[in-house]
Amino acid sequence: MHAIFKLGRVAAIASLVLGVAHAQILIGQTVGITGSAAATVAESMQGAALYIDHVNARGGVGGQKIEVVSLDDKFDPKLTLENTVTLIEQKGVIGLFMTRGTPHTQGIMPVLDQHGVALVGPSTGAIALHQPVSKYIFNVRAPYQREVEKAITHLNTLGVKQIGVVHVDDTFGADGLAGAQAGFKANGIEALFVEKFDRAKPDYSAIAPRVAQKQPQAVIFIGTGAAVVDGIKALRAAGVTGQIVTLSNNASGGFVKALGSQARGVVVTQVFPSERSLNYPVIKEAMDLARARSLGDLTPAMVEGFVSAKVLVEGIRRAGPRPDRGKLHAGLESIRKWDLGGLELSYSATDHSGLDFSDLSIIGSDGRFKR
Repeated sequence: MHAIFKLGRVAAIASLVLGVAHAQILIGQTVGITGSAAATVAESMQGAALYIDHVNARGGVGGQKIEVVSLDDKFDPKLTLENTVTLIEQKGVIGLFMTRGTPHTQGIMPVLDQHGVALVGPSTGAIALHQPVSKYIFNVRAPYQREVEKAITHLNTLGVKQIGVVHVDDTFGADGLAGAQAGFKANGIEALFVEKFDRAKPDYSAIAPRVAQKQPQAVIFIGTGAAVVDGIKALRAAGVTGQIVTLSNNASGGFVKALGSQARGVVVTQVFPSERSLNYPVIKEAMDLARARSLGDLTPAMVEGFVSAKVLVEGIRRAGPRPDRGKLHAGLESIRKWDLGGLELSYSATDHSGLDFSDLSIIGSDGRFKR
């Protein structure tokens, strides 16, 4: 990723634009460049930069270059809120892009409403961002609850019925748990156990032995990045041998690398097509641009960043000359049955849900996600 870092009140300010000192179209992002979600964040930002740099290299939108100013919130909801105010009130961004984290994104909703600023592609599938419709949040990915329900249904069809849940104790964890409960009910089974861990200081010293005593056939692990990596390792060390399933927020090469020898066989739900599926033109487009930049293989997180960037740019295009906050919002809401490369996306005043795609993958012995 091409970046310009400056030191200041926040840890870092990164620009997705190469060689653009004063972009005409300024977009803001607050995200955990450092912290427990950093590995996945880096890949999603790289995917977004891949497309935005490509657009800028061709003259931008209407002759204007796009710059995404990214502030590091260290995956701390309080910093997310502070950064959002800075981006809107001091930086003067016309829109926000790809926040990460459920409590983080929910916490900035009043600020978006106050200033009339659209947020495109939050990297969270919280149902609260879908229902009821939030005027200024334009989701791209499907809800987490759909992912969890699909995973439980799949396990049930395989005869796996002794399923437990371990979840982070925050709004993200509660959202995922609600999806799990819906999945259990739909399949006529009950949770073998439900355990929760602290978001700020995960501790599995008591949880792991309790889970092991239950001898689950599968564990749905709802959390983010390093906390899930440590939790999976703790479960395995305690003797848990059942299938581990986690959600799409952990669909990154960095997550696989951090798991090391424990990665193989972990199921990760997905909300975008396979990063190797040439059947989808959007994946081929991303592959070709990555190859031209010698970036190596795509990852699911890069695909999410790439697709979300395409949606952002389409909204800017539809905003017309001299886009501002109001025009960007109107441009996004005008998108109807838009084919972004094998995936169709629509928005309206009563629907900001974006794509309806979910799938399952498993980490193979080579460290790659297999469908």
